Amino acid sequence: MIAVIDVSGNNLSSLSNALKRLGCPFELTHDAQTIRQASHVILPGVGTAHSGMRALGEHGLINVIKSLTQPVLGICLGMQLLLDFSEEGDVDCLGVIPGRVELLRKTDNFPVPHMGWNQLDWKNSSPLQKGLLASDCLYFVHSYGLKTSDNALATCEYSESFAAIINKANFYGMQFHPEKSAQVGAMLLRNFCELL
Repeated sequence: MIAVIDVSGNNLSSLSNALKRLGCPFELTHDAQTIRQASHVILPGVGTAHSGMRALGEHGLINVIKSLTQPVLGICLGMQLLLDFSEEGDVDCLGVIPGRVELLRKTDNFPVPHMGWNQLDWKNSSPLQKGLLASDCLYFVHSYGLKTSDNALATCEYSESFAAIINKANFYGMQFHPEKSAQVGAMLLRNFCELL
C-alpha cells in the first residue's frame, strides 16, 4: 500500500486518479503509523515551502519522514521539501537530500513561473527511466528550483538548468507533475511504485 501524505488540504484528485488507473493501492493519510507501515510514500505539494513545512510540523511528520527507509517520492513542492533549505520564505526543509531551493531566473523569453511541457536530460541511469524516451516531455509548474545537485538523475533546461529528478538513498523527487504528464508521467509513477 502506498501512503500519499495529505497535509496541505489541496485537491489530490489528479494523483489519486493516476494511481487508480495504474492499479496501485493507496491511502490519503497524515497518520504516522500508516505512513511508517506503507510500502511506498508519496509527498505531493502545492503552495509555498513555508506552508508545507508548517503543515508537516503540525501533523508531527517531520521526523517521521526523515526516518523512513522505504521508497519516498516528493512531487513538485514535495521534492523541494526533501532538500535542506528553500529561499521561498527562507525556511529550513527536511534535509534528507542536500540542496538549496532558489528562485528561477526570469528573462523576456522565459517567464516565471516555468509552466508547461519540457524535456528531461538524464544524467544518471535509474529504474525510474524504464520505458522512457529521450524526447519525452513532462508538465512543470514552478517558480523555484534546485539549480545544481550531485543527486540529480535528470535535469531540465529553461532560463537555466535545474534538477528535474533527484535521488539519494530511498528518497526521490520530481520537480514536475507526473500525475498531469499523460502516459510518460504514468510510466514514471509506475516505475516508482515498482521500486523495492
